[in-house]
Amino acid sequence: MKTFFLSMAGALAAMFIFIFLIFSFFMMLIIGASSSKPERPDAVVLSMDLNMELSDQAPSGGFAALSGSPGFIDLLTRLKAAEDDESVKGLFIRGAFIGTGSSRAEELRQAIHSFRDSGKFVIAHSQGTLGVGGPSAYWSISAADEIWMQPGADLVVPGLTFETEFFKGLFEKIDVTPEVYPFYEYKNAPNSYNETSYTEPHREAMRALAESLWETGLGDIAEDRGLSVSSLKATLEGGMIPAEKAVELKLLDKTGYPEEASEAALEQGGKGAQLVDLVSYQAPAPGLRAPQIAVVGGEGAVVTGGSESDSPFASPPGFASDNIARAILDAGANDKVKAIIFRVDSPGGSPIAADQIWNAIETVQADGKPVIVSMGSLAASGGYYVSAGADYILANRATLTGSIGIFGGKFAIEGGLNKLGITFDRVTVGGEFAGAYGTSTFTDTQEAAVKDMLKRGYDRFLNIVADGRGMTYDEVHEVARGRVWTGADALEVGLVDELGTFMDAVEKAKELADIEADVTPRLVYYPHRPTGLEALEALFGVSAEGAEAAIMLNRLTDDKNVQALIEQMATMEAVNSGQAQIVMPRFRER
Repeated sequence: MKTFFLSMAGALAAMFIFIFLIFSFFMMLIIGASSSKPERPDAVVLSMDLNMELSDQAPSGGFAALSGSPGFIDLLTRLKAAEDDESVKGLFIRGAFIGTGSSRAEELRQAIHSFRDSGKFVIAHSQGTLGVGGPSAYWSISAADEIWMQPGADLVVPGLTFETEFFKGLFEKIDVTPEVYPFYEYKNAPNSYNETSYTEPHREAMRALAESLWETGLGDIAEDRGLSVSSLKATLEGGMIPAEKAVELKLLDKTGYPEEASEAALEQGGKGAQLVDLVSYQAPAPGLRAPQIAVVGGEGAVVTGGSESDSPFASPPGFASDNIARAILDAGANDKVKAIIFRVDSPGGSPIAADQIWNAIETVQADGKPVIVSMGSLAASGGYYVSAGADYILANRATLTGSIGIFGGKFAIEGGLNKLGITFDRVTVGGEFAGAYGTSTFTDTQEAAVKDMLKRGYDRFLNIVADGRGMTYDEVHEVARGRVWTGADALEVGLVDELGTFMDAVEKAKELADIEADVTPRLVYYPHRPTGLEALEALFGVSAEGAEAAIMLNRLTDDKNVQALIEQMATMEAVNSGQAQIVMPRFRER
């Protein structure tokens, strides 16, 4: 027994020593980072790697918050601030192998132009581009002063392919009946369950999106490279172009290896110039007395509720209605905040969640605080719902938005289970609709009730858009019916106010808040972004094994293909439980 207690005491002592050492290690990192700022060189060349995976907005919780990972909009704001930093001489970009996304390429391009207009240089290097993701990999660096490519590599700037998966054939094989009803013909998300290929309205909408994005990209690239759109289109649609040939065609400026390009950038930066990663760059900050503009970010599927987890490995939902509504209300209640920028990057989700966020915007507007929406890559369906009541809406030309519509129903799985030998019997009280969301198909009465509910949801969505946009119900219905628009087309049909990026939204917020044009505001982020120490506090109570497993799971769920599968399954589960959905159709940009 004595040996047992001694062993236990030794194990406990070892555990406490381990925890103490881990805590000390992290504290040394944090204290060291905060107390010893490295001396900034007199000449800085910022560097940015477009192959790095970045969310649109910085994480506000979970393990990612502990590392201080920035979001895409943080890089835009830092690059903008660097324009006034005399020590920053230029920017060196490592181009992406695959597409960055059309909307993100557009925002990067504008940021590069603005940076160059401030008198600084931009050199970009690519080790080749792949025929995946459309023109965005090249589009995102086309505005650079010089574009280098590694010898022997190929420049591939393909058109756009939108690819959608359809499950009807699978459902027929396993005897599952999808009873999912769209409002209306362009609300094409349910087609993945109800069809085996595109319907005519679905194909029409997809083709219009692809053509709009391709033409926008071609126009920007042609302007940046001093070429005609027609000649550029003919060249790019010809397929792979060897780097050496691309230089002759004026699509590139030089061939060389990454080290040679970075050395050229440092040489242009001047004596003693050093590369500083934009991720770690400390941009000049406005004074504490500078007027404040709040930035509230929502990214991903719009869902109800929030996150109660304190674990550093459990990231809160990016677009949870409790979290986002509270952030908007808190920003509205802060007298120092003069305006709110709501950055939306979402394909949609729950109409109930979207309505809660919309109401929060209405509440702060009633107190006289302007709300400006900046649309990212996606602000469609539920993403548009939460935007519709804003004082001003900006979208990139390549943003996908609109998709004003709704769908719902269920998946009747009884037939498939019968084939496995599983049968059902029922006793129902409380009326015919009590058993509507069971395993069998809807009765006529149940189907009519579900469609009535969806029509009411559609009407509410349209009325909210009509009130926010100063349109009639019929005018909104004409451009709604579930159809997805690019930002450029959304401007034409009255769904957005201006084509512009996040930085343009900052300027619009200054205007609506009566902040003088030459004043740089302080951007404050809601929800609060935890510091490294705050995120670290939640580390205790997590075992080493649990931490390792959580980190691996976090990496897995960050994979875009896994995310798409999870979102698809979540949508099907929500529909099957009787929840209506306002989600844009799913497709991959290739």
